[in-house]
Amino acid sequence: MLGVTDIRTRFDDLRAAERAEPADLDALWADLATVEVDEMLGAWRGGDFATGHVASTVLEKVRWHGKRFDSPLEAVPLVCRGDDGELYSNLAAGGGGEASLWSVAFRGEVTATMVYDKMPVLDHFKKVDDATVMGIMNGKLAGTFGIDDLYYFWLERDA
Repeated sequence: MLGVTDIRTRFDDLRAAERAEPADLDALWADLATVEVDEMLGAWRGGDFATGHVASTVLEKVRWHGKRFDSPLEAVPLVCRGDDGELYSNLAAGGGGEASLWSVAFRGEVTATMVYDKMPVLDHFKKVDDATVMGIMNGKLAGTFGIDDLYYFWLERDA
């Protein structure tokens, strides 16, 4: 088992990389601990790994700030920053709805997962440390916004 320092170093290296390979991200994911739904509650600031995924461009365009989980049944997947600097839930970019949190099996492990209300999309989470999680978005994405592969991202507790 890898130590917390080793995992954090690998995570930081992949986050800072000019190009992050999905195989390296999958290897890191396999070494991370699963997350309970209650551990996800609160506000999170987000970003992604440089895989060249189309979602990166979309999220940059809508000024994605992160996600917020008010309760297991009240999740805001696209907290964005408006022209006035204020944070808001971008329902249009999120397919017209919010989301909820569930414990879902992914790659043979049960972990906290955000289920979008109006899109066939799941965001699975695993713990890097107490203030950081890694996410993998998947689902019936083929043809949805041109997405046809996994999207790798991260969230950090928002102060």
